[in-house]
Amino acid sequence: MDEIRNVSGLMAEGEKVSSWPVGINPPFEPRTRFEVLRWDYFTEEQLFSCIDGSPKCELRGIDKMDISNIIETAVEELNKKYLPTLELRKEQLVNGYRRFDPTRGMEYTLDLQLQVLTQKGHSRSITKRVYLVRPLSDIEIIPMPYVTEATRVHIILPLTVHEREQAIRFIELYAVNALESNENAILTLLFIYDPFEAQRVNQNDIFSSVKAKIVDCERKYPESKIPWISVKTDSPCQLKIMDIISKKHPVDTLFFVAGINMEVNFEFLNRCRMNTINQWQVFFPIHFQEYNPEVAYHNQPQPLTIDLLKDSGHFDRDFFDAACFYNSDYMAARGRMASDALENEEILESLDLYEMFVKYSNLHVFRAVEPGLRQKYSQRLCNPRVSEEIYHHCVQSNIQALGSRSQLAMLLFEQEQGNST
Repeated sequence: MDEIRNVSGLMAEGEKVSSWPVGINPPFEPRTRFEVLRWDYFTEEQLFSCIDGSPKCELRGIDKMDISNIIETAVEELNKKYLPTLELRKEQLVNGYRRFDPTRGMEYTLDLQLQVLTQKGHSRSITKRVYLVRPLSDIEIIPMPYVTEATRVHIILPLTVHEREQAIRFIELYAVNALESNENAILTLLFIYDPFEAQRVNQNDIFSSVKAKIVDCERKYPESKIPWISVKTDSPCQLKIMDIISKKHPVDTLFFVAGINMEVNFEFLNRCRMNTINQWQVFFPIHFQEYNPEVAYHNQPQPLTIDLLKDSGHFDRDFFDAACFYNSDYMAARGRMASDALENEEILESLDLYEMFVKYSNLHVFRAVEPGLRQKYSQRLCNPRVSEEIYHHCVQSNIQALGSRSQLAMLLFEQEQGNST
């Protein structure tokens, strides 16, 4: 807190720029009347906002412990402020209000009637109003190493036979967003063949259309190259793919493993650089997933550009495939995992990058919503050979991407209306 106060004092607005309490987020500001947070009234014995909808109920359990603790804390803080001039003793809670603020924690407003003992031994009652906040987490300043936006990002795009058409669109968007602006990034495609397709590659290459697009792109931008690697496997998984990529790049390489329908732009690449710190932190962005246009824009024209709105998509918290990390950090975590993998070969297919970094590294695994990374709607192919948890996340991601609840409910309503007529 002292560090925050010292830094705030150097700013133009002075200490006013820091919120109260120091280090805690400022209060939530509602944009509409429907977002106004509700205050709940309570006394030391009763709560006037009950789970079952009753107007009044007995204060018990964890709620009673919470209220008792917050009153004791308030009296202790008042004594710290007024001693030795006054000694305050809790006598009665006159009014109590609390509300949960999702940006900072539980807020309290207490009117306390207190017995005051002066140094002369006289006693009298006073009423004090106090404000308290129980934060969602402890306040701490975490020292972070210096990072730069000059680092080159190596975009890795694995491709299967079912993703050829989307790959052409991905390359076109990459050319517009990165090559035309001379962005410090390089795209590497990984063509995944099954054993049968690999034998026929000279006669009928299933990725010939994508390779032709790469050639056209390199002709249009002669100073840029789009390398590609061919892999033969009947069970592609993230770790096997990254094992191949990792061996072909220096240890200080910054990787971004992308999804086929993602739109990669300058804004996101910068945050990939800033949020990924060598030997310190890896970054797993939560992209904005667009809804199925047939559901989101049912019976209306689809817009050319889709805004970041709740009716057009959502942040997909069930998608863990996108990742930014340094090659050295991957190699270190993969090395710790090697002994388990030798004992059980199936562990390579059952784990993804996210779980590997969580289980086998000491790095910060930073996961946050990323408005600069968007993904077009498409049904993902869920691999049943992965772990049950990863497979469940994939299925859940497909379900959530269909549309919002209100949009799906409207379709069901129209269907029921049609059936009844």
